[in-house]
Amino acid sequence: MKLNYFTKRVSTIGRWLTTALLCVSAIAFTWQGAFFSSNAAIAAPASNLIAAADAGSELQGKASKDAGRTKGFVRDTTDKLKKTAKTNAAKVDRATDNDSAIGRKAKKDAARIERKADKDSARTQNAIDKTKNAVESAVDNIKDAFGN
Repeated sequence: MKLNYFTKRVSTIGRWLTTALLCVSAIAFTWQGAFFSSNAAIAAPASNLIAAADAGSELQGKASKDAGRTKGFVRDTTDKLKKTAKTNAAKVDRATDNDSAIGRKAKKDAARIERKADKDSARTQNAIDKTKNAVESAVDNIKDAFGN
């Protein structure tokens, strides 16, 4: 059965009305949900800003403390690596003749491992310092932004 002109128009209008009703309903539900959601986006009173400044100082102190601990860990690891390299070189030296090529290579390798450990340790500690400074700078910038 073919739809006539009038029936096509009613069908088209019905689809438009249904679409509009669904859109208006979605907007209404979204709008209503905005009033019942968390009010974290509302400006905080001044007392909270003071507490946030204290939290910023606390965060900076924690960043410095954690950086110190991490650098200590890196130093300990470097020392253990050096100690292991020396121990291994001594074992090779004891196992071979006093002045053999393998013993000299083991000592040279131990020295190379120690140099590389020192270099890697310094590079890692430098990266830790940069990270700590970036965190402290970000906290200072946030405190300045809320302080004005």
